Amino acid sequence: MTTFTSETLGLYTDYYELSMAQGYLLAGKKDESAVFDYFFRTNPFDGGFLVFAGLADLLNAILAFQYSEENLDYLKKLGLLPDFIDYLKEFRFNGTIISVREGELVFPNEPILRVEGNIIEAQLIETLVLNILNFQSLIATKSFRVKLACGDKPFSEFGLRRAHGTGGIQASRAAIIGGASSTSNVYTGFLYNTPVSGTMAHSWIQSFGDELTAFREYARFNPENSILLVDTYDTLRSGIPNAIIVAKELEKSGNRLVGIRLDSGDLAYLSKKARKMLDTASLSYIKIIVSNQLNEYVINSLHEQNAPIDLFGVGTELITGKPDASLDGVYKLALSNEIPCMKISENIEKMTFPGRKSLYRYFDAEGNFYRDGILLEDEDPDTCECIFNPIYPDKWTSVAGLNWELLHQKVYENSTIIFPQPEPKLSQEFLFSRASRLPDEHKRFIMPHIYKVGSSKQLLNLRDKTRREISESFGGN
Repeated sequence: MTTFTSETLGLYTDYYELSMAQGYLLAGKKDESAVFDYFFRTNPFDGGFLVFAGLADLLNAILAFQYSEENLDYLKKLGLLPDFIDYLKEFRFNGTIISVREGELVFPNEPILRVEGNIIEAQLIETLVLNILNFQSLIATKSFRVKLACGDKPFSEFGLRRAHGTGGIQASRAAIIGGASSTSNVYTGFLYNTPVSGTMAHSWIQSFGDELTAFREYARFNPENSILLVDTYDTLRSGIPNAIIVAKELEKSGNRLVGIRLDSGDLAYLSKKARKMLDTASLSYIKIIVSNQLNEYVINSLHEQNAPIDLFGVGTELITGKPDASLDGVYKLALSNEIPCMKISENIEKMTFPGRKSLYRYFDAEGNFYRDGILLEDEDPDTCECIFNPIYPDKWTSVAGLNWELLHQKVYENSTIIFPQPEPKLSQEFLFSRASRLPDEHKRFIMPHIYKVGSSKQLLNLRDKTRREISESFGGN
């Protein structure tokens, strides 16, 4: 299922996409072919990688991308011309999409996803591509960083109430892909078949005459799945003692209290005190859950302090991708009517690669990620012995004889999703399997080692040739 519906999807775009599409039609270019690449330039969170997410939602959105009569009436009011309105009546995206898998670890300037089609259809979905992939990849990356900090301990995503409107639906999905064991977001659970969890709020306890009664009533209605929030009044003198009373009462009825939750105060100190109090009461099975403005750095600190925490609830900083506001993913034209295209800049790192490209991953002798290589689509990777730094071509790496893997696969063609997309939990499993092969120096939070991405000599030559031809066309050197 998806959060998108066909009734309005054609309008899920920026106006300039429609303006350009109309121009292509009126200029007689509607049948010209185009190839666009989606990639990003900088790893978020000063990290060493990006978790690619959002592909399933994107494909479903593109499949439903069309214009209703109501949509077309609105576009008429915006001043779009009758010929273009007529064109949009039957519009469907019939192009081809080639992409890496959702949950894959990717790196700056790699062609993660390629869109091929006529120039109008490829242009009209640009905003959709960027909106979905940039946001979900940002949140999935943040989520995986949290998971790296948690280690073997699970964490749940608790952020919907602090999310940016309905973006919280996709954010919760991305958080699951990145490593969350569950989400508090019931709508996401329904749409994407993800695990849903939750405890209680302080208002439950405040609504009763006293804390013990509140705990007893909650346990009465949830005898097999109770987690008690113990910091409403006084964690050590009231909350935990009352939780112990209820835990003993549950034992007498043949049930067990699942856990207690700490949502304020010094979590390291309080969790240690709570563990000691619970163990002394022969309740070592009760888990300690903590929440309250957690992020990967706070969780790391709690581990360093040997805080006996069993599960983390992570909300605001995860669901908003804090401190990064967005991912700098871009969508750039690489071929126009089979003619190589590129963006030229005085800064070579801002120049784009022309042509159809394939993305390969090379592995070292232990089977770990070693290098990624960008090759022209028609190149044989077995004959590519070296990959070159695209900014400093005098720097290169030999990949001769190394095992390699093609990261691209065709996922959409002729209005059909041809590679079924797995549910978020399966994408999470894929991410974990891939991450186990990424050396630890790329996963650390402080000054991670840069993962090397290079290009083939043929691709560099095409870039230089295209650049010269463009410069010569307007009298440049």
